[in-house]
Amino acid sequence: MIPYYSQPSWHIAGPVTVHAFGLIVATAVLVGSHLAMRRCIRKNLSPDLCADLAFFTVISGFVVAHLYSVLAYFPRQLLSDPLLLFRVWEDISSFGGLVGGVLGIWLFLRYKATSLDRAARLAYLDAIAWAFPFAWAIGRLACTTAHDHPGTVTTFPLAISLESEQARGFIAGLYKEAGRLSELPPWDRLATMGFHDLGWYEFLYTLLVICPLFLLFDRKARPAGFFPVLFVTLYIPVRFGFDFLRIADVRYFGMTPGQWAALAAMPFVFWAMLVVSRSRPPETVPVAE
Repeated sequence: MIPYYSQPSWHIAGPVTVHAFGLIVATAVLVGSHLAMRRCIRKNLSPDLCADLAFFTVISGFVVAHLYSVLAYFPRQLLSDPLLLFRVWEDISSFGGLVGGVLGIWLFLRYKATSLDRAARLAYLDAIAWAFPFAWAIGRLACTTAHDHPGTVTTFPLAISLESEQARGFIAGLYKEAGRLSELPPWDRLATMGFHDLGWYEFLYTLLVICPLFLLFDRKARPAGFFPVLFVTLYIPVRFGFDFLRIADVRYFGMTPGQWAALAAMPFVFWAMLVVSRSRPPETVPVAE
């Protein structure tokens, strides 16, 4: 199993402390933006327009990720602390980030790139979507360092080990918070087990499955809109299954907000797959003004 460790952090001065999560997320944003820019240049798209689009995507993604997290996962805390809604640096949701990123792209193309035709807009969308899983993998590594998405105890070889007293205290606290403390085995038995770390699993899945498939499918021309559809097709079913392993997440009618979001997205995914399957790769790449 993978050894348990606390999230690394570095105290700079006074109240300023830098956590590994923040550094890795910043790296993910930089890598994703850089890859998107290179993709735009390769596809004969405007680098300036691509940079502006990436900026809108990131900002909208983070804002909606926070709003979705607070409203869906922490409604009780919001009632007692309404200002939580405005502290956008706290509590983010991956599904909220996906929705926010799509919203940012739509708003930008709708109001800031009105001169582009449909083919050109899809080309820019594809450029952003192609770069996304590589940044996503790095972002999931950030979640891994913080153990942001812990799951149930297990003997799975890729789980996070509960051998240390600190690890057992961490998981016991989560089970207690969820009202499930009685489900844990005796302390000595628990020391031989681990817990599912869903951020870690998503990192491995994205790095070892989604990213290689993106590189493989990119070896020949694809219809515009292919890569965003490919990502959600590969990601949503796996994320839906992973959420059954979560411990303390709020549930509505037995499912997490992430699972409900996945179900809500499926009709769109099927529609988008149908549209893309009927399209042909562009004979010429649209050039931005």
